[in-house]
Amino acid sequence: MIVVGRLRHRLTLEQAVTAEDGSGGFSTDWAAVATIWGAIETLSGRETEASDAVKAEITHRITIRHRDDVGPAKRLRFYARVFEVVSAADPEGSRRLLVCRCIERDLA
Repeated sequence: MIVVGRLRHRLTLEQAVTAEDGSGGFSTDWAAVATIWGAIETLSGRETEASDAVKAEITHRITIRHRDDVGPAKRLRFYARVFEVVSAADPEGSRRLLVCRCIERDLA
């Protein structure tokens, strides 16, 4: 169980928004849904090679107060850091906290 005072990271919950790009296609952007407090814990990291480039993949556990709208279609942002939500679970079934497993993505 986490002490609520440890939820010290101010996060922005975002969801994907698609819009027509004017050329017959669509573009995807991200829109803020809510500002929430959470605790970010790094779990593991690894490097992968794809398209002749080395990329880092870091997994995190982010604990927030329970919300019904958090899942794999959403992401969390902490300043310039972006965390894609892989899964979200209520570990105690009490609807008090939500534990999200996330992958940090490099937007550069």
